[in-house]
Amino acid sequence: MTDDLRNGHGIPLLQVMAPSVQHAFETPSKRINDGDDLSFFLRSSAYADIMTWVLQLNRSMIPIKHASDPSLVDTWPLQSKNITISPDVAKLSQLIGALDALMDKAPPESGPRRFGNAAFRTWHKAVRDATPSLLRNALSNKLWGRARDDAELNVLNSELAAYLLGSFGSPERLDYGTGHELSFLAFLACVWKLGGFAHADPGVQERAIATAIIQPYLDLVRKLILTYSLEPAGSHGVWGLDDHSFIPYILGSAQYCAPIDVDSTKIPNEGSLKNSPSPNRTAKSDSAAIYRDTNMYFSAIAFIFDVKKGPFWEHSPTLFDISGIKDGWAKINKGMIKMYNAEVLSKFPVVQHFPLGSLFRWEQDPSAPMPVTSAHMGSQPKPMKPPSTTNMDSSQPSARAPWSGAAPSMSATPMTGAPWAANGPPSSVNVTRAPWSKAPPGFNRPG
Repeated sequence: MTDDLRNGHGIPLLQVMAPSVQHAFETPSKRINDGDDLSFFLRSSAYADIMTWVLQLNRSMIPIKHASDPSLVDTWPLQSKNITISPDVAKLSQLIGALDALMDKAPPESGPRRFGNAAFRTWHKAVRDATPSLLRNALSNKLWGRARDDAELNVLNSELAAYLLGSFGSPERLDYGTGHELSFLAFLACVWKLGGFAHADPGVQERAIATAIIQPYLDLVRKLILTYSLEPAGSHGVWGLDDHSFIPYILGSAQYCAPIDVDSTKIPNEGSLKNSPSPNRTAKSDSAAIYRDTNMYFSAIAFIFDVKKGPFWEHSPTLFDISGIKDGWAKINKGMIKMYNAEVLSKFPVVQHFPLGSLFRWEQDPSAPMPVTSAHMGSQPKPMKPPSTTNMDSSQPSARAPWSGAAPSMSATPMTGAPWAANGPPSSVNVTRAPWSKAPPGFNRPG
């Protein structure tokens, strides 16, 4: 269920639990084991919560017109003085810095190796050992005050720690991917649900979270990838969007969207912020270097140029396709949200490790439609056990994201190239196009 529509703006928000509500915390556990579980996940309150949170963050990064003078626009570049950083956000940003500092205790091992550097396991263990105390120091007392005794306090800490520790890659597989990034988004959403961020006007805390927590997190992850040679997790190979990340492409494209009114609940379908760089500049390394410090999209592109050589269209053909869009950054932003749903949340290899607990619940969202049968769903792992018992209690609050329509249909082949490139990448490979052919009219579940 969404939170109060603050200030009457009608902006859907993730629900913040009332301080008076007693809540039974639990350590999250693996629940997505086969195709049937994935189908249930796509109708769950956990899925709706995730999409509500992504849309909430996305909306906060879109430029806003001044009510008194629409010709004046507030924009949200990284490190902007227009973005208010609250003490709650600053403490979590410092937590990311503390995790970065732990890398000094785990220098990469020397010698030949085929895959990732085993020193990553040393760093990850140091993070695991430090997490309980780091969380206690980084999160507000009002959040911890929801626990009624020490035992409940420990369970609450372990529930939050499960998502934080899942955010930095796998120490077993020595890899990192969008599933780990999803875990970090879930961690921040848990803090939001528990009232760990101070109440503010719509967008104020969210854009601070995006620029002062998520961006430093992405910087840390990129440092981990380079230092410990982490492999891509669940990558689609050359035809995937990005080997490691997705969220910077959503939030970064939002930064350049056509401006909206402060009380608008609609996201533009096309157009760009005046004087924003053309999307075709994302395929150029010099442009990525110019804009990487102010825009999350270009920051992600710049990292690709840091780690990959050769023509951009050759090693990143999907992003190359997207750079050719003519309808502006708003079109890209709309498409990225649909693509995130299809390529991250709807793919078993990505979400199978996402754990469910008391804050992301394994229960059906009563307003979710039945999923559409597809070849992709049919190709998922078959149940090795009787169907899992699911909590169908509709009396629990449901976090319904602001869309309607059919559940996502999942392609049998990995989705790759973008649909707006007239000629496509200069390659003989048959490209499976992205799941939108034009910007959707609203935040609808892709069919």
